[in-house]
Amino acid sequence: MQMPFPIAEEPDPQLLEEGRLLFAGETTFVKGVVAMSGLPPADRMEVCFAGRSNVGKSSLINALTGRKGLARASNTPGRTQEINYFATGDSHYLVDLPGYGYANAPLPVVEKWQRLLKQYLSGRQTLRRAFVLIDARHGVKKVDDEILSLLDSAAVTFQVVLTKADKVKDKEREKILDQVRSALSRHPAAFPELIVTSSEKGWGIPTLRAIINTLE
Repeated sequence: MQMPFPIAEEPDPQLLEEGRLLFAGETTFVKGVVAMSGLPPADRMEVCFAGRSNVGKSSLINALTGRKGLARASNTPGRTQEINYFATGDSHYLVDLPGYGYANAPLPVVEKWQRLLKQYLSGRQTLRRAFVLIDARHGVKKVDDEILSLLDSAAVTFQVVLTKADKVKDKEREKILDQVRSALSRHPAAFPELIVTSSEKGWGIPTLRAIINTLE
């Protein structure tokens, strides 16, 4: 019997190369959005990246695109309160959602950007998949469950990307994977494969590129 939520296998060489080529060109910052009216035209497919503050979202986007300074990591958790759009060529948008948890902002500001997040997830027809980043050292926390439930209710397929896998010892990794699989079993919108990455070591980055490239 196949294990639920297996780790994604490395795609075949052709798919890996097509994924590499997607990100080989220039990726540019388009705009930061603070209201639905500010979203760019829905003229191409997009994928979004969600994760709690300091999970390594900026590092992952930079590793995917091969540009170190593209997505800027904030030293203050919860500082980014915009939906940031990046264009990869003329075919894809990469969308960096505000980090959640530990929001270092007044409550009305937090509530405003949570509303924006809900509107975006439920109303963006060109959104093909959400990638939810989970720190491989900690697994799924309560604050992650909230965003996963939001994705369920918005009927947006999401796939978990484990970050910072190089920081976890082998004997701890299986324990964390079991915890993640157990948490995901409660979420109907979860795509049944995990992606294990390390932005620092480059682990899983080619696989993630290939997966993004195969989405239609």
